[in-house]
Amino acid sequence: MMRMLVLLCGLLSAISAWGGVSFGPWYATVPLKAKGFDDALFPEQAVELAAKDDTGQPIWSEHPEWADGSVHSLSAPSSSATYLYRVITATTATNITAGFGSDDGIEVWLNGKKIHSRNVPRVVAGPQDQVTMSLVAGENRLLVKIFNISGGCGFYFGTGVSQPAAMGINTQALRRAIEDLMQTFPGKYTRGAEFLKRLDALGQNPDEKAFRALQREALLANPLLNFDRLLFVKRADGTAPDGKKPGKALGLPQNWQCNASLPRTGYENEIAVLSPVRPDGKVTTLFKPQEPVFVGDVDLDFDASRMLFSMSSSQGWQLWEIRADGSGLRRLTPEIPKVDNFDGCYLPDGRILFNSTMNIHGVPCVGGSDKVANLCRMDADGQNVRMLTFDQDQNWYPRVLNDGRVMYTRWEYSDTPHYFTRLLMSMNPDGTGQLSLYGSNSYWPNSIFYARQIPGANSKFVAVISGHHGVPRMGELVLFDLSKGRFEATGAVQKIPGYGRKVEPIIRDTLVDASWPKFLHPYPLSEKYFLVSAKPTPQSRWGIYLVDVFDNMVCLLEEEGHAMFEPIPFRARPRPPVLPDRVRPETKEGTVILSDVYAGPGLKGIPRGTVKALRLFSFHYGYWGMGGHINIGIDGPWDVHRILGTVPVYEDGSANFKVPANTPIAIQPLNDRGEAVAVMRSWFVTMPGENASCVGCHESVNSGPPAKPSLAMRRAPSEITPWNGPPRGFSFRREVQPVLDKYCVGCHDGSQAGRPDFRPGRMGERRFDASYLALHPYVRRPGPESDFHVLTPMEYHVNTSELFQMLRKGHHGVKLDSDAWNRLVTWVDLNVPCHGTWSEHRGQPVAEPHALRCAYHQQYAGDNVDPEVYPENAPAPQPVAFVKPAPVQPVATADVKADGWPFDATEAKRRQAAAGLPAEINLDLDGVPLRLTLVPAGEFVMGDASGYADEAPPMRVKIEKPFYLGTFEITNEQFHKFDPTHDSGYISHFNKDQSTRGEPLNRDRQPVVRVSWQQAQAFCAWLSQKTGRTFVLPTEAQWEYACRAGTSTPMNYGDVSADFARFANLADKRLVELCKRDSPKWIPHIPTVNDGAIVTDNVDRWQPNAWGLHGMHGNAAEWTRSLYMPYPYRENDGRNNLAAEGERVVRGGSFYNRPHRARSAFRLSYPAWQRVFDVGFRVACEADGSAPLVTQTALGQPKISE
Repeated sequence: MMRMLVLLCGLLSAISAWGGVSFGPWYATVPLKAKGFDDALFPEQAVELAAKDDTGQPIWSEHPEWADGSVHSLSAPSSSATYLYRVITATTATNITAGFGSDDGIEVWLNGKKIHSRNVPRVVAGPQDQVTMSLVAGENRLLVKIFNISGGCGFYFGTGVSQPAAMGINTQALRRAIEDLMQTFPGKYTRGAEFLKRLDALGQNPDEKAFRALQREALLANPLLNFDRLLFVKRADGTAPDGKKPGKALGLPQNWQCNASLPRTGYENEIAVLSPVRPDGKVTTLFKPQEPVFVGDVDLDFDASRMLFSMSSSQGWQLWEIRADGSGLRRLTPEIPKVDNFDGCYLPDGRILFNSTMNIHGVPCVGGSDKVANLCRMDADGQNVRMLTFDQDQNWYPRVLNDGRVMYTRWEYSDTPHYFTRLLMSMNPDGTGQLSLYGSNSYWPNSIFYARQIPGANSKFVAVISGHHGVPRMGELVLFDLSKGRFEATGAVQKIPGYGRKVEPIIRDTLVDASWPKFLHPYPLSEKYFLVSAKPTPQSRWGIYLVDVFDNMVCLLEEEGHAMFEPIPFRARPRPPVLPDRVRPETKEGTVILSDVYAGPGLKGIPRGTVKALRLFSFHYGYWGMGGHINIGIDGPWDVHRILGTVPVYEDGSANFKVPANTPIAIQPLNDRGEAVAVMRSWFVTMPGENASCVGCHESVNSGPPAKPSLAMRRAPSEITPWNGPPRGFSFRREVQPVLDKYCVGCHDGSQAGRPDFRPGRMGERRFDASYLALHPYVRRPGPESDFHVLTPMEYHVNTSELFQMLRKGHHGVKLDSDAWNRLVTWVDLNVPCHGTWSEHRGQPVAEPHALRCAYHQQYAGDNVDPEVYPENAPAPQPVAFVKPAPVQPVATADVKADGWPFDATEAKRRQAAAGLPAEINLDLDGVPLRLTLVPAGEFVMGDASGYADEAPPMRVKIEKPFYLGTFEITNEQFHKFDPTHDSGYISHFNKDQSTRGEPLNRDRQPVVRVSWQQAQAFCAWLSQKTGRTFVLPTEAQWEYACRAGTSTPMNYGDVSADFARFANLADKRLVELCKRDSPKWIPHIPTVNDGAIVTDNVDRWQPNAWGLHGMHGNAAEWTRSLYMPYPYRENDGRNNLAAEGERVVRGGSFYNRPHRARSAFRLSYPAWQRVFDVGFRVACEADGSAPLVTQTALGQPKISE
């Protein structure tokens, strides 16, 4: 779905006219080495889109997916220039204003003339430079240079901001509102017919003054405005009446901050009242602090007799309260040393919910320099304070729902892209039932602020949608309906204004910077009419407006030099029901009931019976002044991961188990080998004594309970089985190093250059253990910010990592015992942490923040666990003697030869021609071509005696009949003809600050990946039915014979050391562009080769082998028909039986593999149901349309190689 939207945005950008102007698609060069910003490279002399580099690779590539108005990341090394080009067509000569943004410097040429230049180090954030472009009639050539100094790189382009439709003359919007009010309030809105008659009299082009007068009169007659007084906050906006004197701060934290990050003083503000609620109403001061401190975050009690608000002082932030007449000022929250309290709301039973920094968490992406606030509850007199949420990052804006629960925003980024991870949550007032309400796994919206439920409509709410960087808190006003969906824009009814227009889920960091009007603090009067603070244009003041879903905006109040915030009708409202407390403070545990782990998309395609247990782990978040994406591990977790243990899963997928209360917990479903088949990149918390339940893995909140009781419900809750001792932070030094000492250091002892050194007791860069730095490159993991959408099951399973693939193949006879295997697996499943405490990371005690957190967790959460201390009964690292593996038996081989093999490319073509069949066949898949290449019959030596053990013994194999094989791997475009819903997805970048989903794998001409062997077989069956020919996957023998095309060398183009840039997409220097900014370039790769691609690319990009087959090495690995069985290969031993159970062989390697792991003979295997990140397929069919056959012939007695 996201892929379709991105392409649609690009298409609309390319073809839509804007004032007689249309924009062609963007083209971009590969990064070009530049001496500096002023270095003029060849695109500045002439743009030749067909140009190629010295290796024959295209320099320019088209990017139809780049939609205007969005920030786009560029993969560029330091000191390089990327050129962008497009054609702009104008029907007549005209001037347009365009916004440009860049990371770092930018130069712009229009029709060969330089019109803008700015050499500046910066991060791209929307329209940073405004440039007037004078277009001529016809085609205009726009050239842009983005110069990257270092780190990340990207650009922005968008055309100028137009006046919002709601602020213009919109007679249809007014008509819609009048007719709706007449229909909704027939007995109260009595002048509707009169208003419509007057509107008709204004004609098609009404006088603006007359229209405005009618609009105000008609819309302010709304019966929903049946209150005399409006409560609001008035604050100096930084612009004095003379326009010269500096004003005071607006008091809006950045979107990653809480109030604690705001200045404590320097404000001019008050709580005020407008009465009557009309533009000519009178403004009176209700409360104004005596000092220049902040006052805001007002919440009016349900009976309107009192209000609470946040107020700062030189000592910090607290909640305060006054009566409705402004008297009786009193502080509500207790004074807690070093702690700020603010942003509260009344609960139906009179108690108070509020945000507090007593958790002593720091925002990780800024190194803990901003404090984190989580929700707490207290009595009306400030007593009995209790922590309710235990979240990694901020909670914002709690508000009571119609049913008595609480809605709030939670920000998290446990291995997810933090620009986009502010979710709307709900819970009971006692902290139980914490559930996602909107936005789980959604890139859009980045931020949901100031959400309020619609009166009388429990599924609907209105909120301000904002970005991450860019403007603080403000943004677009959006109406949501949970009954329509909870993912991205599925539940977005409309933007306001935005009548009749679909809400698109745009992926952008600075989401709303260029969007107008901007809004703050909505208050819904109904599902159609709202009070809100608004700034209609960049030149406008912040005023209070009545807005509606029909695109009308009527200003109720604005004042020069001041911003008007937080409008609240000053009247009583229904008190929601009081929900009884379910917490039992005397207990230390909660209970979790899981109905069916297989339900939902999280384990889609995983066969029932696979999951045997759940691994539980918790989080130990960073303190104030510390934290970051390369602290606990290299491109691993943001936070310390504390291993708790495992609980059983029953045959029906259910589980029932106890967990420590007041503790953030994540779950990983495990197979019978203790390996995670999915990773949870979030957490849940139970309150003491709570019975929490969920249906399945990422199952929708809208789904119902199971139809019958589960097996787990018939049993008592399981206790957690400890993992090798009591709960503790997972430390590589303590948990993994003993495995290396026992099985690895005898050979990996630093004595041989180029071999990883696993010796203990050595410190490497950034305070990571040297042995950790040596081992972690050989395992895949989500990293700090992987794709936020629900991951494909098994996406990061250990069987996709080189380390485990080598061990499975029998790495030099090393055989790990079950404990060693489990320790390695657990390390990888926990996102490869190095450090188990923050003290271990820093090399010194954490001191004051640690003491404060322990004290406050003990006092306000009843938690006496100290995560900085390893439990006394935890197993301590002990010296482990190296266990030398048993000698590996020499590979048994025969002096195998094949008739007429090997042969050269000329002979390959001769044999192809001699077959008497077309060298190519082209099929039409409803407008999408599928090309097949003839592979003539013959024989060859299969396997490699010098390769891995599973490639031996080599044997002579005869291909009895010619067959056709896909010239290319099956592409996304071709596979979509079979399954239009399939999405090959993206490969995530490493490091933090991800503003996209990663590198796309889902373009039309890229090979389809993340398809299982079963899906590939289904495609073959569909293709057979569609074409009348019998299509299958090639057997292992067919695949290797076709790949070799007569060669006996490891690669069909030569040796593994050969430059593969023209022949294969393998792990080259560009692969490590996945490691952004300060991430080490750790992915194993060949740094001397540039094949032009980071991940998969168009299937026809690299040169074919002698038979004309492209991409047999690299790009995407390929499923074969064969079961993974030992050699010698025999066609009749059942390995090619489609009905047989077992893992299926994958061949060819991918963009992620170095050449020695993509050789013609190299074998991997995966379960037939697994969808692997880099595995696709190509199809085969017999030359006469029947099923292909091969035979295997054994020669002589095996010969033992010396």
